[in-house]
Amino acid sequence: MILAAGKGIRLRPLTENIPKCMIPIGGKPILEHTIEWLSRFGVKEIMVNLYHLPEMVKNYFGNGERWGIKIYYSLEEELWGTAGGVKHVEWFFDGPFIVWYGDNLSHCNLKRLSQFHETTGGLGTIALHHRDEVSQSGIVGLNGEDRIVLFQEKPRPEEAFSNWANAGIYLLEREVLSYISFNLSSDFAKDIFPLMLGNDECLYGYRLSEDEGFWWIDRPEDLEKVSREWEGLK
Repeated sequence: MILAAGKGIRLRPLTENIPKCMIPIGGKPILEHTIEWLSRFGVKEIMVNLYHLPEMVKNYFGNGERWGIKIYYSLEEELWGTAGGVKHVEWFFDGPFIVWYGDNLSHCNLKRLSQFHETTGGLGTIALHHRDEVSQSGIVGLNGEDRIVLFQEKPRPEEAFSNWANAGIYLLEREVLSYISFNLSSDFAKDIFPLMLGNDECLYGYRLSEDEGFWWIDRPEDLEKVSREWEGLK
């Protein structure tokens, strides 16, 4: 599932007339880069949740046939949060599934991620990227086996205990859905993952390597930086 319902407030006024996931990078919408990347690893069905200007996304991607992927859409009349949005299409998942935040770019190697997940045997694996400045990120504490022992959202500089930040790419077992309430807005990092840790469930952190890459696009200056880097990659 690709989460693309956010309003992109920090990128206004650009996002007043375009969904954040449709902002072009290297001549293509952010979401198109992600769909193409998922297709490389054999993903055949994707659910995309939408809220802000949903028709722009639907008109561009349609049923996904052009990318060799079947695309479904979940139109949210109110924002349910990262976890709540997944819960509202619970029927879509019949086994382990990937959640991918649709407003970032990554070359996360899904084969490596899957192998790591199978080896550790946890209920969830969270891709992590190393970030020097983490005040706008969710960070995690890991033990020696890469099991996650602590989450902290947007810490003040003096409170930050780690530079490993949540990349917004998860591989989850279907049992994780039982921790999400259907009628409440909820977030994986702020609500669901801490709740699972409190119940001693096993979550693991998969550290993205430099060859995989991760690009966040939170503010206008991030967009400018990523656009320059993407041109270099081409």
